[in-house]
Amino acid sequence: MQVFLLIWFGQLVSLIGSGLTNFALGVWVYQTTGSTTQYALISLFTTLPLVLISPFAGVLVDRWDRRLALILSDSGAALSTFVIALLLITGNLQIPYIYLMTAVGSAFSAFQWPAYSAVSTLLVPKQHLSRARGMISMGRAIAQLISPVLAGVVLTIISLKGVILTDFATFLTSLLILCLIRLPKLPKTPSVEVKHSSLLNDLRDAWDYLYDRRGLLALVIFFTINNFLTGIVIVLATPLILSFASASVLGTVMSISSSGMLFGGLIMSVWGGPKRYIQTVFTFTLLSRLCLISAGLRPSIPLITLSAFLYFLSLPIIGSCCEVLFQKKVPSHLQGRVFALNQALLTACLPAAYAVAGPLADHIFEPFMSSDSVLAQMIGRVLGGVGPGRGIGLLMVVFGFVSILLTVAAYQYPRLQRVESEVPDAIEGELSN
Repeated sequence: MQVFLLIWFGQLVSLIGSGLTNFALGVWVYQTTGSTTQYALISLFTTLPLVLISPFAGVLVDRWDRRLALILSDSGAALSTFVIALLLITGNLQIPYIYLMTAVGSAFSAFQWPAYSAVSTLLVPKQHLSRARGMISMGRAIAQLISPVLAGVVLTIISLKGVILTDFATFLTSLLILCLIRLPKLPKTPSVEVKHSSLLNDLRDAWDYLYDRRGLLALVIFFTINNFLTGIVIVLATPLILSFASASVLGTVMSISSSGMLFGGLIMSVWGGPKRYIQTVFTFTLLSRLCLISAGLRPSIPLITLSAFLYFLSLPIIGSCCEVLFQKKVPSHLQGRVFALNQALLTACLPAAYAVAGPLADHIFEPFMSSDSVLAQMIGRVLGGVGPGRGIGLLMVVFGFVSILLTVAAYQYPRLQRVESEVPDAIEGELSN
């Protein structure tokens, strides 16, 4: 647990630095271009490399020392941040370069999540996996809580250059911790000792494992489809707020709402998890989708902040329950590639979501809610009027309702309802105990 806490702290520092840069660059691009599409493309270039590289990254994580995989991830992200800093200092920073270096950093980060998850299973006793996952969610929440406010302060005092250089310093801190710690070796099992074949064959092992356990596969497919719907909505939250509020207000909203993630992670860390994980997953998924609907109903900072707070509160609970299910059901020697395959499937839809989010807002929903049509005026009475931002609000309401219908329909699948009882736990000796 001491080693896990050291790794957790290092990743927390790194996440805070990344949050600084992501917030500052996102606001800079949107305010420079005034384009929702240009802003959404940052998310597209962040996600696409994860989709393409994650499955192979997971196979490599299972083959490599997982500490080295984490070091590689942080080193690559630090390199991309350093290049952005050089471009900015020399006056050559342009939006296409931001997209490119964002993609490079994302490619290296593809190694982080499978390695981090697999390391947790090696270090943490089985009965405390839910608490460890709660701590990981708390770390992300702390970063999201601190980063926007800290970015606003640093931007004011030492400009965008200071933000990016601060981010680079946090990567160095995380790398130092990773270089100093040592991890236990992977437990030896007959399947581990078999000589590795090609990357594709190893990746197929992960797919076969999921395919043979239809309840786990159904859970991944459900969240893949749901992520497409919510991805369209979430990427438009910043343009929605900036349509009637300032960047400083946006930072405050993001910080307060991210505290929901902190509380959600704290709940899981103290609680230790429910007896029935799958029921908890679907209950809080419905809650989070109701929050998306309420956020679009009015151009109101208090309403959006409360909705976002509850939305982020649900995420650590949903994520912790899902991950613990997989940690318990998947043998440790397969976890790197299975977790990476899950990540690739769950994020495969996000590039499409980010690609269509901007055009949907700019060319369909926003023009419609800025028109004088009778239908727009009627909808405007429900959504707090017409004009800038109300099209994005309507989009949130529509996609929120569709996501709720999908959640209700998915829970009717028997294999998904019974996944905890139908899929046996992994061999006890391959899990920390």
